[in-house]
Amino acid sequence: MSGDIPLYQRHLSSAREATEQQSQDLLEHPSYRLAFADNDFLMQDELRHVRLQLEYLKPQLILEQNQIKATVVVFGSARFVSRQQAEQMVAEAKTQLKQYPEALELQQKLKVAQRQLKNSAYYEAAAAFSRIVTEHSQSCPDTSLMIISGGGPGVMEAANKGAYQAGGQSIGLNIVLPHEQKPNPYITPQFCFRFHYFAIRKMHFLQRARALVAFPGGFGTLDELFETLTLLQTGKANTVPVILYDKNFWTRLINFDLLVEEGLIKAEDMQLIQFVDTPEQAWQAICHCYQL
Repeated sequence: MSGDIPLYQRHLSSAREATEQQSQDLLEHPSYRLAFADNDFLMQDELRHVRLQLEYLKPQLILEQNQIKATVVVFGSARFVSRQQAEQMVAEAKTQLKQYPEALELQQKLKVAQRQLKNSAYYEAAAAFSRIVTEHSQSCPDTSLMIISGGGPGVMEAANKGAYQAGGQSIGLNIVLPHEQKPNPYITPQFCFRFHYFAIRKMHFLQRARALVAFPGGFGTLDELFETLTLLQTGKANTVPVILYDKNFWTRLINFDLLVEEGLIKAEDMQLIQFVDTPEQAWQAICHCYQL
């Protein structure tokens, strides 16, 4: 029929469509992706060294661009809560226990809440300390110190909160964990970082540190504390004040005198540590070191 498309034209059309599909397939193929935009490529084991470098460089460049040169690191338990939150927990537990006084679960809940109320003093102290540091930095920009925390809840939140309440900025170095850690809301947004590698995160904690203040905490706090002390003891890092908040807690937890008596550390190694019992004492220890 005269309206039929000639056979050779149909062949040409089919070939053209096949060629266009092949071109589209090539554009969409993983091998065509830009290397730095190809997550599957970057996540290979062979690219770990590149990921380490990128994870170091991103915060490094941002902090350099913002001229952040000196920080105060604040560590402590992620499990502490504010006094207001602890008081609410106690009130709720008492109300429930009043209704079911024989319930062992509710009795335990009240004990936990009461312990949280006692330990909320550390949360409030961390916030107060950070306010002091930030207020100084705002009034004396030539000797400013920026608060840096692990970015999560507890003492970390309190540290960022204190800086926020003082109208200043602060840094949060979050870490990817099996139970995802969310950044606390008081971190300055442009300084809210997230890490996969603990080692790179630790480097950024100490790279600009002018002091480390450790509040009571668990394994994570002890890890950061002893790693810092080891670096200072061995001369791998410049000497900075390491301030332990609440002498009674720390001397109950760690028998420093035993380490000296058994010759496991030198007596002069204890000069790396200072004990304080108030936020003001912690700040004065830093001021004394740097003559602020």
